[in-house]
Amino acid sequence: MNLSEEALELVDFWLFLLILRLQTEPRTMHQILVIEDDKRVADLLKIGLEENGYQVLVAYDGEMGWRLIQTHVFQLIISDIILPGKSGFELCRAIRQTDERIPILMLTALGTADDKLEGFDVGADDYMVKPFDFRELLARVKVLLKRQAASPPEVVKERVYADLKINLERREVTRKDLPIKLSPKEYNLLVYLVEHAEKVVTRVEIAEQVWNTHFDTGTNFIDVYINYLRKKIDKAFETKLIHTKPGVGFIFTDKP
Repeated sequence: MNLSEEALELVDFWLFLLILRLQTEPRTMHQILVIEDDKRVADLLKIGLEENGYQVLVAYDGEMGWRLIQTHVFQLIISDIILPGKSGFELCRAIRQTDERIPILMLTALGTADDKLEGFDVGADDYMVKPFDFRELLARVKVLLKRQAASPPEVVKERVYADLKINLERREVTRKDLPIKLSPKEYNLLVYLVEHAEKVVTRVEIAEQVWNTHFDTGTNFIDVYINYLRKKIDKAFETKLIHTKPGVGFIFTDKP
């Protein structure tokens, strides 16, 4: 079938509208935490989930997983049971003390009925035994996220990292229960660093997310505010939380 020039132009127009709609239509990006000490399995999960449109952070032990849970907002957690530091059962129990909504999927080699029952008893929503079919895992992830979306969202009232606490409702900051007074911009910068704890953030990212401006390499205002924060957050404490990554940016972590 031969199409006239007018018909081809009409097809091109509708294709243009379709592409424009796809480009401007808002997308919901779910963030998933994978806690898995087997790096090969963790990397496969990260790659597979990211290819299906999810944002993924990986923790290779229970302690790191717990720190990320305290400083980030996740829509789903996938956790092994046998982990260095904190076990998957311990993590699940701790999570349920503060958050009853977030879906938790246990992914482990422990496949006895007793293991599964213990997982559900401590608050897991689903349980898969290794080795697993990624297509089945993906289907379960979609079901858990759909179930979570149907329930009312939880308002985050507090950010906690190590011995630092931020009350988001009162805009109050304490470290080891000692109050720390910050200016509005120092407070916003600290919240951003804590929300991205264990991850290097660049000066460009800080300028765009905290100051809503483009970073000018000829200025050092971000470094000035980082120093302000260091004096108030780190100076009086043995464990330093704000670290410089030369040539890259900064990282908020309690690791040296």
